[in-house]
Amino acid sequence: MNKTSAIGTRKESSLHRSLKFRYSGGGQTEVLIGDYVCDAKTSKGEIIEVQTGSLGPLKKKAKFLTQTGKLNIIHPIINQKQIELYDVSGQLLHRRKSPKKGNVWDLFNALIHAPELPLHKNLNIELALIDVVEKRIDDGAGSWRRKGVSINDRFLGAWHNSIILKDKRDYYQFIPFEENECFTARNLAEKVGIATTLAQKTLYVLKKMGLIERIGKLGNAYEYMKNPLRKIKAGVCHE
Repeated sequence: MNKTSAIGTRKESSLHRSLKFRYSGGGQTEVLIGDYVCDAKTSKGEIIEVQTGSLGPLKKKAKFLTQTGKLNIIHPIINQKQIELYDVSGQLLHRRKSPKKGNVWDLFNALIHAPELPLHKNLNIELALIDVVEKRIDDGAGSWRRKGVSINDRFLGAWHNSIILKDKRDYYQFIPFEENECFTARNLAEKVGIATTLAQKTLYVLKKMGLIERIGKLGNAYEYMKNPLRKIKAGVCHE
């Protein structure tokens, strides 16, 4: 492994590595493009970046890479997580399924610090719907929230499906309202079954993308309407 590859893989999880090789399609991995080390480059020249957390750190990198070619950002959505707890000797203590389940709306948790990222030309965001296995070690060195248990690694458990978002038009599927219908974050949360805080993040991102417009307030809640853009007087929904 050369120096560049070592830098790119030093803290790489098994999950990240599995997705990187899956999407490389037999192409190169740990590719230096300009000043950036990219996860992979396919035989067709498509640049692959696997991002398991926030997409915020990719803002500058994506701006540069999309000027050199097509960039496909792979963002895993964890449908089911199985947790395996080991002692320091490597003995499996127990195995359980996490009660938390992810869904495609988790994308907006990742986009909250990069809301205009999907507007770049030559950029796709692909949601990989997967199950993972998380290996934890009861070594006393982990977070107090986990009572000292450390997260050692994460592995790809099962592959379910993927959703490709190519341009801003694909994000209209996250606005389940009619063109002239007013809605709030609570309306969105109730309609699609997500937390109100996640609905607020979703609407923030969609507003930054220019897909919705804030038109006024209903009580303490902001109201929105799906674009095409036009100026709407506050309270028009209730006249």
